Amino acid sequence: MSEANHPGNEPPVSPDDPRRNEVVDRRSGLDRRNLEEASPSNLERRRGPGRRLTDFIKSAEEGEMNREQYLFLLAIDTFKRVNHKTFPSWTDVLEIIRKLGYRKTMPSELNLGSRANDWTEKPDAPAGVSKPSEHRDE
Repeated sequence: MSEANHPGNEPPVSPDDPRRNEVVDRRSGLDRRNLEEASPSNLERRRGPGRRLTDFIKSAEEGEMNREQYLFLLAIDTFKRVNHKTFPSWTDVLEIIRKLGYRKTMPSELNLGSRANDWTEKPDAPAGVSKPSEHRDE
């Protein structure tokens, strides 16, 4: 391979080059974390100066779950066991959450962009995830 074709001899990408946002070669000296700043969604979990884990997350990661976390874990585990599924789909997880009694009663605290339309519902709204039974035997 000639020296001109050697990957380490490529000129650095200029800020005006459209390829700049595609792939960042660490050898060029560009830090991908500084290329573009995403708008905060309130879901970021990266640690750094001044960013600490909440007690809610910290206690669960240390193995000390609160009642809500434990109930959710039991519900997921039960669903997996009775449905013979190792990995529930996101729709399955939402079904479990709705059957636990959770409803969307508050405005979202997340910034999900213009694609997301927020809504609220009444606290006693039906879960809406199960087909109502036509006849119950008691």
